[in-house]
Amino acid sequence: MRVERRNGGGEQVSIATFHEQSPEEQLALFRLVFDSIYNGAIVTDADGKVILFNKPYGEFLGVDPEAQVGKHCLELVENSRMHIVARTGKAEINVAHKVKGQEMVVQRIPIIRDGQVIAVFGQVMFKSVEDVSRLAKKLSFLESKVKHYEQELLTLRSSHYTFESIVGVSSVVGNLKKEALKAAGTDFPVLITGESGTGKEMFAHAIHGVSPRKLGPFVRINCGAIPRELLESELFGYERGAFTGASPQGKPGKLEIAHGGTVFLDEIGDMPVEMQVKLLRVLEEKELEHVGGNAPVPTDFRLIAASNQNLEESVREGKFRKDLFYRLNVIRLRIPPLRERRDDILPIARQLLQTLAQDSPYSEIKIYPQAEQALVEYDWPGNVRELYNILSRMVCFLEKDSIHVVDLPFFIRDLKPARETEKAAPSLNHVISSTAKEAILNALASTDSKTNAAVLLGIHRTNLYKKMRKYGISP
Repeated sequence: MRVERRNGGGEQVSIATFHEQSPEEQLALFRLVFDSIYNGAIVTDADGKVILFNKPYGEFLGVDPEAQVGKHCLELVENSRMHIVARTGKAEINVAHKVKGQEMVVQRIPIIRDGQVIAVFGQVMFKSVEDVSRLAKKLSFLESKVKHYEQELLTLRSSHYTFESIVGVSSVVGNLKKEALKAAGTDFPVLITGESGTGKEMFAHAIHGVSPRKLGPFVRINCGAIPRELLESELFGYERGAFTGASPQGKPGKLEIAHGGTVFLDEIGDMPVEMQVKLLRVLEEKELEHVGGNAPVPTDFRLIAASNQNLEESVREGKFRKDLFYRLNVIRLRIPPLRERRDDILPIARQLLQTLAQDSPYSEIKIYPQAEQALVEYDWPGNVRELYNILSRMVCFLEKDSIHVVDLPFFIRDLKPARETEKAAPSLNHVISSTAKEAILNALASTDSKTNAAVLLGIHRTNLYKKMRKYGISP
């Protein structure tokens, strides 16, 4: 076989392959390769006599390479061990050796044929030990940078929430955190259920953050927020030209991007049944196919799913596949609503206020006992999300660094808790009177005189006295 190429003048020339070359041509090629080795190289026979000596080594020693052939290695390099390696048959890799007064790093490798050492190959790997030291320092520096970047990657990819972010003093939250921590050490699917706003995503982040996959991506997909016609391409990706409007380069899917990490499928109960079938296949076979493609794409991720629906009921109604439910329901975490763990309401409220205070004029925001009691008695149908919303609105309009009952929304401070709605609601006049009385009491408690209290309430002092008499407040 011959290879056709063009030379510098554009003429086509025929070049013989290595096996077609004559022994002389092959030998010349080997010699050229040997002389092109960047560092010094030498080959001796079994007695330690030089067979080959390359040009870089000759230049370093200041000798004619050709004139060294036939000499014993000890004549060229003091304390050479080439002949010793020939005798022992044991290689010496990257060891220190002094040559011309300089510490060198060398290697000596026996060449064996039919069980016998017929030659020894030696090479000066570096021109001095100082080069090795500099290289070691450089490698150490690069290693430290890798660790630094790894930590940065961990920070960037890490979850937004940790187990420390999950606030609660109730036993149910304590047990949930213990179960979630155990789940984090496995690779089994996790199904988190609970009403909207209970913190399902927070638990998902925390599990990923301490799992073996914490350096991998955390990919969140809200199955209810993506239109059905786009969900497949979002999950599985697509090939170029797969459909009208598709990117010319194609696009990887979220399940593909999550390779090595965790996929959090929020509101999985809203996933169309046809998508459930494809998701089940990916979970079972650990590979997917792009929309418009036919080549399998391997993917490996840990799945955490969440739903505010009763999936068992959805299975009975045929809205959710039974096989997928069993696949997901390996580790089950149910997060109860706030009304079932009222002990957690105030700790969560205080933690949220610490965060909100950072964007307010106050360094700390306190809650008065009466306001705390009102927060605890309210049922919070929107759970933590609603609590955060209410606290945010109050902080926006606060004139002091404390929250009183009067600062609470009307439906929290004056209406009975939702669990007592069967009782008669108070009249409007009663609500107005009780609110005004409480406002006056708070103003008097917050100031050192009735004049200042009237200013705080935005009324004249005479008017304040009238209202105090009306509501039976002692002067």
